[in-house]
Amino acid sequence: MKIALLSPIVWRTPPLKYGPWEQVASNIAEGLVAQGIYVTLYATANSTTKGTLEFVSETAYGEDKTLDPKVWEALHISNLMENAHKYDIIHNHYDFLPLTFSKLISTPMVTTIHGFSSEKIVSVYKKYNTHTNYVSISNSNRHKELDYIATVYNGIDGDCFDFKEQANNYLLFFGRIHPDKGTHDAIEIAKQLNKRLIIAGLIQDEKYFKKKIKPHIDGCQIIYVGNADSKQRNTLLGGAEALLHPIHFDEPFGLSVVESMFCGTPVIAYNRGSMSEIIENGVNGYLVNTINEAVLSYHKIKEIDRKKCETVARNKFSKETMSKEYINVYNSILQAKK
Repeated sequence: MKIALLSPIVWRTPPLKYGPWEQVASNIAEGLVAQGIYVTLYATANSTTKGTLEFVSETAYGEDKTLDPKVWEALHISNLMENAHKYDIIHNHYDFLPLTFSKLISTPMVTTIHGFSSEKIVSVYKKYNTHTNYVSISNSNRHKELDYIATVYNGIDGDCFDFKEQANNYLLFFGRIHPDKGTHDAIEIAKQLNKRLIIAGLIQDEKYFKKKIKPHIDGCQIIYVGNADSKQRNTLLGGAEALLHPIHFDEPFGLSVVESMFCGTPVIAYNRGSMSEIIENGVNGYLVNTINEAVLSYHKIKEIDRKKCETVARNKFSKETMSKEYINVYNSILQAKK
């Protein structure tokens, strides 16, 4: 079986810091290679893989602002489509744009839908609904007007995370700084608990950061450490008493939530989107609906067995489990094609 895996080129694959879609694409590629599948990763030239790497762009346009995103997206996607005949399956992680090529090629296409940036893009998905194959990353993120071949939860590379039995004396917010992620709520939770809060993540909304977050950063109780790399991520997640995830939108999955659990760190999250599919109350965290409920849940956080928290995550959300499930998807598509 020959798989072409199309990753975004906003960041390199895997990303040095932020880049969830690129990270998942990398985890799938490496997981498939470990299963003996022939994988060609279409990404940037500075990407890394144990499979075969194909590229047109030397670097990512998120890393080089001189690159025009539309131009390099067009060159990147068309490079794969012009070579589609070489593969048994194309696995698309680049949202809806590659779908527009799907009727021009004979190779079946699988699209992992990482979320809907807007309801406006659904019309493209609907057009190609019966011609391609959609995979959801959680049951909660399925769109009622689309058909899906499977739900496959995102899988984590366990080698990148270390279990830590004893936590340090701080709470953590880890994610993009944006109103959707509820960074301001995390600050309020920490203040009500009189706990130190470390904030790490890409500033995606500058106005929000300057108005709602920066005034609270004092370098003592509320600390912002920037956009953490993989080494910092491992250290920060493992050392926290709990990860605060007070989201203000229906999150499709939440990589940082599972990554935290891989380190043994439980999560206190607002019960929206996929959180109820990831978090089991009292096992790997707590689902709450308000700041006050989050504060109350913190007082029960030490009742959680950090080792069990890690074990549950590794059993359900590993890249090995994810890659096997995707192989089942590929085989199902190829069987139906015969």
